[in-house]
Amino acid sequence: MKLGIRFFLSWILSAVIMFILFYLWHGIFLNDFKRIQFPLSWFVTFAAFTYLIFGAGIYFLFESSLMKKIENYFLRGLFTGIIAGFSFFMIATVVNISITKHLSISHLSVDCIWQISEQTIGALVITLLKVTVREPHLEEA
Repeated sequence: MKLGIRFFLSWILSAVIMFILFYLWHGIFLNDFKRIQFPLSWFVTFAAFTYLIFGAGIYFLFESSLMKKIENYFLRGLFTGIIAGFSFFMIATVVNISITKHLSISHLSVDCIWQISEQTIGALVITLLKVTVREPHLEEA
């Protein structure tokens, strides 16, 4: 796999959109940022880098040989987002379990659904750019 303009546009745009969704959900809708015990600027910076890693990870999962068995790009993007979202939910839950006192099954369910939705939107951004962005030097090969 060659990393061209399609990769960089997909990676950055999906990361930015997922970060915006994260910020709206946790920062504005749930107001989770009030409970942070260290400077908000650190948290936002770490979250931005985390979403850059998520965007690249989702792109590489989308382009993996396992996912390429799904020929329909939309379905591949959908499955990529579901797999990534559930995986990230599990990681966040394991990390959060030690610092969260009251986790109910409804809280976990909503968080899981949100995480899957957020990463699926990111994967669908990658799918859209995969279909629309052309790289002539890659098409000739």
